[in-house]
Amino acid sequence: MKFMIVLLLTFVSITGCSSSKSYRDASRESMGIAVPAAEQNEAIFQVYIARAFSWRGNFATHPWVAWKRPDDSSYTVAQVTGWRVKRGLPSVSVTQDLPDRRWFDNEAEIIDELKGEEALKVIAHVEKLIENYPYSDVYTLWPGPNSNTFIAYLIRHTPELKIELPPHAIGKDYLGHTRFAAMSPAGTGLQLSAWGVLGLTLGLHEGIEVNILSMNFGLDFWTPALKLPFVGRLGFKDRS
Repeated sequence: MKFMIVLLLTFVSITGCSSSKSYRDASRESMGIAVPAAEQNEAIFQVYIARAFSWRGNFATHPWVAWKRPDDSSYTVAQVTGWRVKRGLPSVSVTQDLPDRRWFDNEAEIIDELKGEEALKVIAHVEKLIENYPYSDVYTLWPGPNSNTFIAYLIRHTPELKIELPPHAIGKDYLGHTRFAAMSPAGTGLQLSAWGVLGLTLGLHEGIEVNILSMNFGLDFWTPALKLPFVGRLGFKDRS
């Protein structure tokens, strides 16, 4: 663990990308990439990701999901944040909000989107998954469970979401203290993980990914790309 901390601090100091800006001053404006709720007439389900806030953004990400049924007047946004647990609240928040806000200055990106009947099915399924999320009372920045653990949990248990979080989504490989194997995120292979710290993922859509102290290295053959910690994907965008 000491090695991991030293490595991360070294990377931050080299890049010089850490920010001293308060979260109160950071932008939470819409990116303008989601159709406004008033104009979205069919069901839609989206998965977003952005660089984490402040110094964490040098090497990690924060994801969330958003959805809207045809008759809803606004989007629903679900995500996990550590400060909620510190305040004695469940880690998962489910609120009516803009789906495509910047994550405290950092650009948001849609990594998956479903519409119509398929989206309606996924919305109902995800709402049940959120109710039964096993880590609603705990949050650990490294190696998890954290915000990436939550979205990975939704992806892993929702067959329609044939995607994976990027390699710098620290916490995505956390399976719990007593579980060491699972289907790969896209459901096309196998994932082995020891507390999210050491692991191996092999899958048709995921390719090969090795987890060493929550740093992921790998190759995606389905949509060719090199997977690297801190950086993410180098190559084609994941289109599992």
